[in-house]
Amino acid sequence: MKRLPAILVALALCGCVAVGAYWVVGHALELAHGTLTGLDGPVSDDSTPVTFTVEPGQSAARIGEALQAQGLVRSAQVFRLLVEQEGVGNRLAAGEYELSPSMSTREVVAALAGGRVRRGLSVTVPEGWRAEEIAWKLNAIAPGSGDDFLGAVYDPAGYAADLDLPAGASLEGFLFPDTYEWRPQDGGKALVGRMVNEFLRKFDARRRDKASAHGLSLRDAVTLASIVEREAVLPEERPLIAAVYYNRLALDMPLQADPTVQYALAEPEVPAPGEALWKRDLSLDDLDVASSYNTYRHKGLPAGPICSPGLASLDAVAEPASTDALYFVARADGSHVFARTLDEHLANVRREQASNP
Repeated sequence: MKRLPAILVALALCGCVAVGAYWVVGHALELAHGTLTGLDGPVSDDSTPVTFTVEPGQSAARIGEALQAQGLVRSAQVFRLLVEQEGVGNRLAAGEYELSPSMSTREVVAALAGGRVRRGLSVTVPEGWRAEEIAWKLNAIAPGSGDDFLGAVYDPAGYAADLDLPAGASLEGFLFPDTYEWRPQDGGKALVGRMVNEFLRKFDARRRDKASAHGLSLRDAVTLASIVEREAVLPEERPLIAAVYYNRLALDMPLQADPTVQYALAEPEVPAPGEALWKRDLSLDDLDVASSYNTYRHKGLPAGPICSPGLASLDAVAEPASTDALYFVARADGSHVFARTLDEHLANVRREQASNP
């Protein structure tokens, strides 16, 4: 290949520099013109929040066009030029943003480049709640979402394999209690999926193996943990309470756990908030209620979990305390007195009744 004369090469390079400089100056002038004419200012003084979506892979030019079409910036071109000037073209993250016509174009660019993705509501599910309580909370936020939530809880086909659920079982117990960011428009079913996934993440294979070493399936471990959750008040007593139930199971004694009777008295899918889900004072008639959840009438574990246990209760079942206690009775402060024999237990009951008439 022949070499170009040096003078031609020099002229060519000068031409490239000139074109580049012209391009930069041209864009600067465009941006300055937009600023002088107010094209970078707010569209209006309306501060009403507007949801704006940035699609994955969407260019700054396309985003600007969508912003202008939605009445959120005056000029798509000025938006694009500002993005270039700030060097944030690769930081316009996909997602939903909450913008308003009262924001300047620079403020819109800052919001998108800062990843200020629109957040949902914070929904806190405490340990020990059952599915109906969660549903009532969701319905109070967005009517109908709780019904959608319960529909997914009692139709768990998509999770049956991962959780080894028997036919007819629900997702009660596998809805991990935590604080979730949730958007009502996503529906209750979406929240169910996140809660189950969080359960699988928290109660991991290592913890499941420990529970399995005690002879419990995954569902049995969650069932026992749900009883511990409703019984325990003090964190340090959870492993002791779990151990008492293990001891009773080993001796083929009925668990005689009051929370299972409380659950039995308000079977799943109770109709409306305000119904007594956890009856405080149980009568002798209550203890005789005909239900597979009644552990006074039926030996072994109940038909399934009775609430959403937290990680501390799941860990207590995976690693119970070492004790030969078979009984416990609650004190007024929520703590418990443990006993090895029925005589010791009855004496403890009389003592507590005498001190709390």
